[in-house]
Amino acid sequence: MNFIAFLILGALAGWIAGNIMKGRGFGLLGNIVVGIVGSMLGGFLFSALGLKAFGFVGSLITATVGAVVLLYLISLVKRS
Repeated sequence: MNFIAFLILGALAGWIAGNIMKGRGFGLLGNIVVGIVGSMLGGFLFSALGLKAFGFVGSLITATVGAVVLLYLISLVKRS
């Protein structure tokens, strides 16, 4: 059950980040990948700043922030 919740969290975070950065999502698989990588990046950023998130909503916020940062970094690399 934890794995399914992890995939749902990744899909939601990726979809939200896609809507924030580009105005649309990336499809189910793309949203999951962006959300999962974003959750790792967000966890690193939050711990570096001394912030902690608890529960599903906290995890969703952390993953979404990380996914937005990831998409921003990707857009910077694409421009070069």
